[in-house]
Amino acid sequence: MPSPMKQCEYSQIAAQSSSPMESPKKKKIPHRKWEVFPGRNKFYCDGRIMMASQTGVFYLTLVLIVVTSGFFFAFDCPYLAVNITPVIPAIAAVLFFFVMGTLLRTSFSDPGVLPRATQDEAADLERQIDVANGSNSGSGYRPPPRTKEVIINGQTVKLKYCFTCKIFRPPRASHCSLCDNCVERFDHHCPWVGNCVGKRNYRFFYMFILSLSLLTVFIFAFVITHVILRSQKTGFLNALKDSPVSVLEAVVCFFSVWSILGLSGFHTYLISSNQTTNEDIKGSWSNKRSKDNYNPYSYGNIFTNCCAALCGPLPPSLIDRRGTIQSDTPQAVVPPNGITTYGATQTQSNMAAAVTLLQNESSPTSEEPPLPGKMTISPPCATLVLGQPTPPPSTSNLATVTILTDTVPLTEQSEGHHFLTPEEAPSPPGMLNPGTPLTQSHTMLILSAVIQDSMHEDSVRGLVKLSSV
Repeated sequence: MPSPMKQCEYSQIAAQSSSPMESPKKKKIPHRKWEVFPGRNKFYCDGRIMMASQTGVFYLTLVLIVVTSGFFFAFDCPYLAVNITPVIPAIAAVLFFFVMGTLLRTSFSDPGVLPRATQDEAADLERQIDVANGSNSGSGYRPPPRTKEVIINGQTVKLKYCFTCKIFRPPRASHCSLCDNCVERFDHHCPWVGNCVGKRNYRFFYMFILSLSLLTVFIFAFVITHVILRSQKTGFLNALKDSPVSVLEAVVCFFSVWSILGLSGFHTYLISSNQTTNEDIKGSWSNKRSKDNYNPYSYGNIFTNCCAALCGPLPPSLIDRRGTIQSDTPQAVVPPNGITTYGATQTQSNMAAAVTLLQNESSPTSEEPPLPGKMTISPPCATLVLGQPTPPPSTSNLATVTILTDTVPLTEQSEGHHFLTPEEAPSPPGMLNPGTPLTQSHTMLILSAVIQDSMHEDSVRGLVKLSSV
C-alpha cells in the first residue's frame, strides 16, 4: 500500500544548535570598543582608565611617593609646625596632591594612540601603493615604497609606513613596541608612570616630574632641618635615635632627587626647543646630519615653545575606547552548519537560516491519496529571507517572490508544461533512488540583485529531502 505523499514544510531554527553537545561554549559579547582594542593595554573602570600592560614599576613609584610623604606628614610635620610654622605641612600637602594628580592623569589617560586601519582601508592603501609602484617599475618585481615625504615649514619630513597598524604614521608619531600602538607626537615609553608619553599626556608628565622635584627637595630640606633642631637640644646621635624615620626619608630623597632633577632639566630643554625625547635621541634635527637641517616645529622663541607644549588645546582621543560597538561592526558569526564565518554583521548574525524539513503527514491540499502511477505536484519548497517569517502578499519589500502552482494531477497540467523525468531531474547524491516516481516543484524565484550580493552563500543554502510513494 503506497504511503501518502510527504509534504515540504518550513520551520525556522536558531543560528546555533540547541543540542548541548553541538552548541559552542558561550562567550561574553563585547559591547565597548576597549574590549576589542588590538593594542597591549589594560583598561579599568569600563575603559575610563588606560594603562600599559606592564604596570609593576608604576606601583613602585606610587608606593615610594605615598610612603615617603606619609612618613613626612606623620613624623616630621608635627614637630616642624610647632617649632617653626604650620605653613610647612600645608605647602607639603599642596605639593603632594598636585604630584599625585599629575601622576594619575599621566598614567590613566590616552597618550595619543592612533587608530589602526580597518581591513578595507588597509586593502585600499595597499592598492594605492601597488599602483604607484607598478607605474614606475619594469617587468621585474620591485618592493613597494613604504615612505612618503611631506614639506613642513620648508623642511622635508618622511612619513614611515607601520606594518602593524597599516597606516602611514603622521609626523612625529612612532610605534611603541611595548604597548603595540602608534602614538601621536611620541616622546617615550615611561615605565615609572606605566604608560606612553605622547601628545595627549606630555604636559601632565612634565608637570609631574617638575612638581615631584619640588616635593623631593622640600621633604629633604625640612627633614634635615628637623634633625638639626633636635640635635641642638639632645645631640646628634640622640636626634637620630629619636627620629629614625627621618633618616630613612633623607636617604630616599637624597638618592632620588638627582635623577628627578636631571629629568626635569632635560625635559625643560626639550620643551623650550619644541622637541621630543625620540627626536633628540635620534638626532633628527641635529646640524651634524646636514647644515641645512633644522627643527621645523620650533617657533623660534622659548616662551612660545613652552606655551605651545603646556598651554595649547588638548586634542581629543582618536580611539573612542568607551564607544559602543555598532551593529555593522565586523564580528565572527556561527552559522547553522557550525562553521565560523568572519566579516558578517551583527544584523546578519541575528537572522536564522530557513531549512526545509520533512514531516510524516499527509498533504493538506488533497484529501484523496494519489493514484498509483500518477504524478502529482507537491507544494514547493520556497526560499525565505533569513531570520524573517513568511511575509503577507501585500508586503512591498519582499526579498524573494515565489510564484507557486496549485496541486493538480499530471493529466490536467500536461498541456503546455514539460515535467522532468527522474533521469533528467538533478538531485543530491543519496537523496533519490533512480527509477522512483518524482515530485516536481514548479517554482519561479525572482531574487533581488542587491540581496544576492549581500548574502553569504552558506547562509541561504537549505537541505531539501524528497521521498516518493
